[in-house]
Amino acid sequence: MKILLVDDSKTMRNIQKGVLAQLGHTEVVEACDGQDALSKVAAAGPELILLDWNMPNMNGIDFVKAFRQTNKATPIIMVTTESEKSRVIEAIKAGVNNYVIKPFTPELLSQRISETVAKKAA
Repeated sequence: MKILLVDDSKTMRNIQKGVLAQLGHTEVVEACDGQDALSKVAAAGPELILLDWNMPNMNGIDFVKAFRQTNKATPIIMVTTESEKSRVIEAIKAGVNNYVIKPFTPELLSQRISETVAKKAA
């Protein structure tokens, strides 16, 4: 499965890439913010997007809104420190399929990916 990993923190991208590799996902394209992700998404053709909320240039929510105008199908999991219920609701309304709050365990990320991919397949 091709995954687009969007986070302004190189460390966080490395952590997530490590977890994804443990789960057998080695096709990972990285982007450092929403704008970078938008520029890469067409060529990358991801089957799943892992997305941070707080980033420079274009934040995660703005990316989701822009991306969802042309692509309603690709699942997006928001991986963020934003834990307030209102933020979760805002993300889901924007088009996010699932939500993981940092810091997370590899098991939790794995579970969210499995749930999200299973929902898409259903």
